[in-house]
Amino acid sequence: MTRTAGELAAHLRAKLAGDANLIISGVASPESARAEDLIYVESGKHVERAAASAARCVLAKSSAGLAGKAVIEVGEPKFAFAKAAAWIAPPAHSVKGIHGTAIVAPSARLGSEVSVGPYAVIEDDVVIDDGSTIDAFCFLGRASRVGKNCWLHPRVTLYAGSQLADRVEIHSGAVIGGDGFGFVFGEGRHWKFPQIGRVEIGEDVEIGSNTTIDRGSLAATQIAADAKIDNLVQIAHNVRIGEHTVIASQTGISGSSVVGKNVMIGGQAGMGEHCTIEDGAIIGGQAGILPGKIVRSGQIMWGTPVRTLEKFKEQFAWSARLPELAARVRKLEEQSGGK
Repeated sequence: MTRTAGELAAHLRAKLAGDANLIISGVASPESARAEDLIYVESGKHVERAAASAARCVLAKSSAGLAGKAVIEVGEPKFAFAKAAAWIAPPAHSVKGIHGTAIVAPSARLGSEVSVGPYAVIEDDVVIDDGSTIDAFCFLGRASRVGKNCWLHPRVTLYAGSQLADRVEIHSGAVIGGDGFGFVFGEGRHWKFPQIGRVEIGEDVEIGSNTTIDRGSLAATQIAADAKIDNLVQIAHNVRIGEHTVIASQTGISGSSVVGKNVMIGGQAGMGEHCTIEDGAIIGGQAGILPGKIVRSGQIMWGTPVRTLEKFKEQFAWSARLPELAARVRKLEEQSGGK
């Protein structure tokens, strides 16, 4: 899709310094850009890279140092670049229509402009709303629902009853709605606790490749609107995740934990069961949160077991000095004759 610099400036509600008729057909880094690609400058130290680029249109805080370029002046260039990319170069869906090898149950209801790829399986009573794409080898279990303009990449699995709101994107290999790890020990063996709930995913959620989200045991596992979940994340049964929360790769969240709104969780973090992370908290990478722990709103936490960042940095600094302190202790012992 092609746009002009003037059209893009109007779309971003920003001031344009330069030729409004310049054609923009893509986005790129400064080094790889063509003349018709859009680039951005996040800070002054990157101006030289942008000035040397073949790109003729730049998103920047000001036009200083960018002579000869059409500059769209924005307060947050990286954010504006993301918005521009979605408008100029939206991702292309390769699937069009219903492929002849797809298996679609007669009771399934598909909206207008729904696309279903090769060898996808859509079971009884599934609902897929307008404009959604189901790529090759996906499986949609009985009575699952997919909202409008969703995109399920190849080999996504929705267990029976899974519910997706509008504009959800799920990447390859993700499994939504599998049984939770719930067992009760009795009479000398483990008995499976019922896993009869479902998964409810809100609008504009994105879920990475090979992530797994378990169904609720008796109620629902819930992922609220605009949450972003990376690859290889495990979310257990009955977990609730709030709006705009971001979770990085290889994080594991145990059953019945609650994560608030606008939370950031670093990679490889682990949460025990029944934890609570309140709104706006930040959990550092590889942090370990013990069962039942409450992380208060706005706190920055790190380490295992998790503690405030200030305490973590203090203790880490002391642990780094252990060899030095051990040498001092040995010297004192020698001076005292080992007494």
